[in-house]
Amino acid sequence: MDAREVNRVRDKLALYVADVFASVPRKDQRAKGNCYLRGLMLDGRRKSIQARASRLPDGNEQNLQQFVNQSTWDPVPVQRRICERMLPLVNPTAWVIDDVSLPKDGRMSVAVAPQYCGALGKRANCQVAVSVHAASDTASCPLQWRLFLPKEWAADTNRRTITRIPPEAGHREKWRPALDMLDTLADWGMRPPVVVADAAYGTNAHFRAGLAERGIDCMLAVRADVTTHPFNAQPTAPDRKGPVGCWPQPRYRHPAPSVAALATGLGQEAFTSLTWRQGSRGELRSRFAAVRVRPAGHAVERPIRAAASAEQGWWDGVLPDCWLLVEWPEEAEAPTDYWLSGLPADTSLPDLVRLAKVRWCIEHDYRELKHGLGLDHFEGRSWPGWHHHVTLVTAAHAFLTEQRLAPKVPGPHSPSTRSSTPSKAS
Repeated sequence: MDAREVNRVRDKLALYVADVFASVPRKDQRAKGNCYLRGLMLDGRRKSIQARASRLPDGNEQNLQQFVNQSTWDPVPVQRRICERMLPLVNPTAWVIDDVSLPKDGRMSVAVAPQYCGALGKRANCQVAVSVHAASDTASCPLQWRLFLPKEWAADTNRRTITRIPPEAGHREKWRPALDMLDTLADWGMRPPVVVADAAYGTNAHFRAGLAERGIDCMLAVRADVTTHPFNAQPTAPDRKGPVGCWPQPRYRHPAPSVAALATGLGQEAFTSLTWRQGSRGELRSRFAAVRVRPAGHAVERPIRAAASAEQGWWDGVLPDCWLLVEWPEEAEAPTDYWLSGLPADTSLPDLVRLAKVRWCIEHDYRELKHGLGLDHFEGRSWPGWHHHVTLVTAAHAFLTEQRLAPKVPGPHSPSTRSSTPSKAS
């Protein structure tokens, strides 16, 4: 937005800040929040605090630095209020879990470490944040963030002290904070219609089990080497050897094939050509097939529905079933993408495909958050500062989304107004 556009929505922004930042106790802090958001939304290649302050007539670099890095205001109530406003507006068809990398120099910015950086496509010095987004065909927005803490930060007392990392924050695999965010949102009375995630999360059977334990439907991409039993495979038990001892428990006697092998065995005739949405260059179309399968592996040996019998030392061996969705494009020699989904067995193939492809919204979110709103331009080093900044960036993104989705009121010079005004000739 240029300065004229920001000034045009200043009154609306003031009302928005008064509501979203109502939990911030001091009036001067809320005013700094308003200034910070205007700086984020203003045009400019660099969104550092110094650069933003120089563009604003009321910008004060020292005040903004203090507001983000030293002030003690709690970002959590602000995040909750953003969610309360945005979920009814977006009316999401799914919540999408993903992570984003933020390249950084040096080693003292909180949670920075050499790790895979998606923004650069290679291993590099960066921060990684895990996020949950609400997504629909018309809009999407981030709901929660967690900063991933690499292993080398877990016991580095010096850096933890300097960057003010709380004692309870430690290294945990990315799927664990993803589940934590869903729990936080559930505590606020917010539940996803469906959770969607890429193969970095979907391939992890513990993550899938965590969603199942919470009763959350999902559509999760998986790697080609994930193993599943065919739906009609039956566990069997060998005969008992003698009258003494435990009865042998049933299990699957044949190795579970990979989803790639199972999909190839379906044959091309099992795939249906479908369009899932209209892209900027025309229809997005490919071929898909969906079959019921039973995911295998040690992490799913004791499914939730068998827990009661398992406690008694016996289990019928039947693994829970789910959808396997497979994409095999016309020009490809073999299937290319795979998803596992716990959606009901009567879910249609077009519905499965639309959910599997909803992740495109999140890439758009990340691009806007990083390049338009300065998500990766935070120059502070502290844990509280990072969480303040990401909350403010989310607030700016939510405000712009609200403005885009708001009903358009015709102005005095709009075509509809002119057509309804009698001309002098008449």
